[in-house]
Amino acid sequence: MSKVTSRFQVTLPKAPAECYGIRSGDDIQFEAAGEVMCVVSASAGASGEGLDIEARLHLFDAATERQRKRARRRPGRPRKHAWLDPPGVL
Repeated sequence: MSKVTSRFQVTLPKAPAECYGIRSGDDIQFEAAGEVMCVVSASAGASGEGLDIEARLHLFDAATERQRKRARRRPGRPRKHAWLDPPGVL
């Protein structure tokens, strides 16, 4: 996980940087994608030019699975703090 500094700078974790071939000094772009933001390496291009179709489909499938997992974690109703709920309500 990364934090945004007071100067709006972000440190890219080593594992994703190595996975996507991003090196020190490379340019990256931040692009809006619905409710999320994507980091795109300028070497790959905004459309994923540097990746073959199989790699792009793999990345898409992985993102779709992450989204499904996030959707399953959302509670059905907003929960209050456990210490404020009467016994037996949770």
